[in-house]
Amino acid sequence: MPRKAQELGPLHIKRLVEPGIHFVGGVSGLQLQVKETGARSWLLRVQIGGKRRHIGLGGYPDVSLAQARERAREAHDKIRKGIDPVEERRSLRLALNAASSVITFEEAANRWHKSKKQEYRNDKHADQVLSTLVTYANPIIGQMRVNEIGVDHVYNVLDPIWSTKTETATRLRGRIENVLAWATVSGHRKGENPARWKGNLDALMPKPGKVSKVIHHKALPIDDMPDFMKALRATEGTGSLALEFGILTATRSGEVRGATWDEINFDAKLWTIPAERMKAGKEHRVPLSKAAICVLEKAPRFENTNFVFAAARGGKLSDMTISAVLRRMKVAAVPHGFRSTFRDWCSERTAYPSDVAEMALAHAIGNKVEAAYRRGDLFDKRVQMMEDWAMLCGNGIA
Repeated sequence: MPRKAQELGPLHIKRLVEPGIHFVGGVSGLQLQVKETGARSWLLRVQIGGKRRHIGLGGYPDVSLAQARERAREAHDKIRKGIDPVEERRSLRLALNAASSVITFEEAANRWHKSKKQEYRNDKHADQVLSTLVTYANPIIGQMRVNEIGVDHVYNVLDPIWSTKTETATRLRGRIENVLAWATVSGHRKGENPARWKGNLDALMPKPGKVSKVIHHKALPIDDMPDFMKALRATEGTGSLALEFGILTATRSGEVRGATWDEINFDAKLWTIPAERMKAGKEHRVPLSKAAICVLEKAPRFENTNFVFAAARGGKLSDMTISAVLRRMKVAAVPHGFRSTFRDWCSERTAYPSDVAEMALAHAIGNKVEAAYRRGDLFDKRVQMMEDWAMLCGNGIA
């Protein structure tokens, strides 16, 4: 029968300074380890599954003799119940580490957004992507851990704006789905994506097309274009020139306002808009009619800016400046609406194929198969079309 260790008291423990292992009694296998450095800690020597193990119980004097004996008794109780205290502690530590690796939705959204930075068309688009998450998602799920977010939480984010701001809500849903997909792949969550639409949220919410109303941009009738263009050319200012140029080229307001002189090739009668400024993210070549060239020749050039239609202080012209031209003329249309007028003219008054008109408007090809095989931009066919459009608008050549 093994000799039972003498039960030492607190004062005796305090005096144990000799390096080595000292049995302190009171509980079988309880030891005080004294290192050469003077550091002291509690160990419990036990048999688990036929193997000798040493279990650390904490350092002395942070853990007192009484506390060490209590911890040792608890360890013996677990062993008698078939629980390995060492493995139990290891599992708890792994669980704690796993929990600490889980991040909030807000942090996940920021990391996802940063990882996708190169995919955005420009800084403005990048800001818009994150802004929707900050405005609508973060107040509800921003501080939640990504592994705690369920379908009901995503529903609570979307439901308030699903019927009133449907387009924004559908984009928001897709972005939440992307953030949570990033979190899953990055090891911060597991399981199904609660923001998935098909077979998930579509069972709880009406289809976007059933609740949203398509609001068309106010456009001018085709037959009103000649008189309108005549009146437009009678107005003065950079905003008027920019609007006229946008109408003649059937381009978007942002593309016109961002136009620079180095994008214009007068010899080739060509305006090349770089991909980063296009909605579809692809370079767009615009044939310039004689009337469009005339507008460019009227536009003043300034030394301190490269913009074709520069603001008074040399920066980019604001969107409101162009819209204000129509308000002053008391015309019930918006700048973007003239693209609709152009499209109607192509369909109703000309024999130009639909794909030529769509290419002029720089619309993305909806059919993925067709898009995969389409290599050209139908530029040569668009040259005559834009001249014909300019004729309808009155060529404006002085």
